[in-house]
Amino acid sequence: MTTYSPEHLHELLTALFEEAGAHREVADTTADVLVEGDLLGHHTHGIKLANGYLKDLKAGKASGDPDTLEMTESSPVAAVIDGHYVLGPYLIRRALEHARQAAEGFGIGIVTLKRSHHIACLAAYLRPLVERDLVPVVLSSDPAVASVAPYGGITPAYTPNPLAIGIPGRDNPMLIDVSMSSITNGTVNKTRAEGGKLAHPAILTNRGTASDDPEDFFTTPPGSILPLGGQAFGHKGFALGLMVEALTSALGGFGRKDAPTQWGASATVMVIDPARFGGTDAFVEETDFLTRRCLESERADPDVAVRLPGQSGLAKRQQYLREGIPLPDDVVESLRQAVAGSTLADGSLSRALGL
Repeated sequence: MTTYSPEHLHELLTALFEEAGAHREVADTTADVLVEGDLLGHHTHGIKLANGYLKDLKAGKASGDPDTLEMTESSPVAAVIDGHYVLGPYLIRRALEHARQAAEGFGIGIVTLKRSHHIACLAAYLRPLVERDLVPVVLSSDPAVASVAPYGGITPAYTPNPLAIGIPGRDNPMLIDVSMSSITNGTVNKTRAEGGKLAHPAILTNRGTASDDPEDFFTTPPGSILPLGGQAFGHKGFALGLMVEALTSALGGFGRKDAPTQWGASATVMVIDPARFGGTDAFVEETDFLTRRCLESERADPDVAVRLPGQSGLAKRQQYLREGIPLPDDVVESLRQAVAGSTLADGSLSRALGL
């Protein structure tokens, strides 16, 4: 892997998005979220997405104009945003800020988004709010895509439907980001591109058998991704996937019934202020107590420690801020493609990054 400066990557992405027509604030926010994804080690949902975002901006399938979004507040704590396919990282940041202000006034704030463009890595939104002792929640589905089959079925019906939650703690804050499917679309695509096999048989073929071959996902009729829990316990992941669908598309009033065709997202964000409930100190004392018990648990494998959600990502973030981000070859190639189609191809920043 080649190592890159986070600051230089942010500067380059911002310039690329602006050149493609995005407003400066949208470009800057989107670049920040994508780089944050790679800082946390989520390379399939970080900078690699930039090339697709740029193509959609240039083709008119995504918007970089923040004035086109519409927000409707139905109460002091609830709002709906029609994003009109503005780049998702900007919309999620806007929604979280609105929810944060509501939470600090009333204890909780919730905003649902419809017609958002893709929203990147969910974990990338959590840390700033967790550091303020707030609890952020992000849920996402894509009503234009179906890649996960319902438990007991073989026809894809919905998406991996991730949810993320940040949990404050003095000793061990947690960043939870998990899909309601066994693996993600990004993992399937990346493994296929590398010509490899999945770590587990997480694909269901169109004949209803489990497989570790990503090619079985791209057949006609298509295969599917197994719900979280796989063939044995997938009824649990299926139920949670339906929950995310209800709290995103259904809550926003726009989803699969509307047959959208654009790459995008239905999303809901929530911010909770523990100070308005049992108190911030009591909250973090409880979470710290529980995380200590987990970390001190006797190990099943003496050489493998218990690891809290987000612990590895936060450690990588500190290291990468000091030493630079080591980007996988496929991410670098995607970034090269994005730069090649711009006026920045021969610029000093591109040369400095070796692109």
